[in-house]
Amino acid sequence: MYAITIDQPGGPEVMKWAEQPDPELPPGHVLLDVAATAVNRADLLQRQGFYPPPPGASDVLGLECSGTIAELGEGVSGWSVGDQVCALLAGGGYAEKVAVPASQLLPLPEGVDLLVAASLPEVACTVWSNVVMGAGLSRGDVLLVHGGGGGIGTHAIQVGVALGARVAVTAGSEEKLARCRELGADILVNYREADFVDEIRKATDGHGADVILDNMGGSYLDRNVDVLAADGRLVVIGMQGGRKGELDLGKLLSKRGHVTAAGLRGRAESGREGKADIVADVRKRLWPLIAEGAVQPIVSAELLITEAPRGHELLDSADTVGKVILTIPRN
Repeated sequence: MYAITIDQPGGPEVMKWAEQPDPELPPGHVLLDVAATAVNRADLLQRQGFYPPPPGASDVLGLECSGTIAELGEGVSGWSVGDQVCALLAGGGYAEKVAVPASQLLPLPEGVDLLVAASLPEVACTVWSNVVMGAGLSRGDVLLVHGGGGGIGTHAIQVGVALGARVAVTAGSEEKLARCRELGADILVNYREADFVDEIRKATDGHGADVILDNMGGSYLDRNVDVLAADGRLVVIGMQGGRKGELDLGKLLSKRGHVTAAGLRGRAESGREGKADIVADVRKRLWPLIAEGAVQPIVSAELLITEAPRGHELLDSADTVGKVILTIPRN
């Protein structure tokens, strides 16, 4: 097969489309002919040498894909060769073929194109596992989403609205905020021009945010605690603002607040809070919302896999809203 290879860490130009050995097919896995994959910030970090794959995972980039089942591994049931699916991966999506645990497969949501479906598994499982399964977002809650214009952000806005929450976002441009408004956010903060703590307190009559989905980490930690509502839940899923921050436990105690840092890629396939449980809950409760159009995939650009360097540049730019997908040509 062909896959994106990286000889040494570096900029987007280090990625090359080159021949690689076909993946092995362990028991409980299926082999997919990949139709498309999507670019995630973790891919940029791995390309730069900062985010190695978990033990046993493919060192090929790509945390999600869509495609067609080409072969079933020993013990797999409930799926058939020829089924069109999308999948949550620990790696390997930037390739013509990938082996994935059957428990991490999802059927295409009704009405979603095969290529576009590649943009869903990583954002869907990240948002659902953290905001809904972990933080317990409920109707009437205020959900604050940092980075509202990104792939995670655009998805989280729609999930919050679909579940009856009031959604606040931060973003760095008026254009991105306008798109967030179109998706249902009604508290819009340009972090370059205003302090989100003041703006959200003002918009909620001092209540604050019941759930915060944070991609910034250290630099936002103290202010996130400031804007938490009583019994609020802060979930940190990224460190774009640094690994370290100061946590005032007195403030957190006074609010009975919860702070969680949660990743997805390194979770076990099975067991408590494993990927299989997350995928199953996403299929049961989120996929119907996508089928009815309440939550839609947001794709900013569709490129060929050979244009992966351009895809990384687009995701890293200030102008991209939503996901960038990379399609795999079939010979």
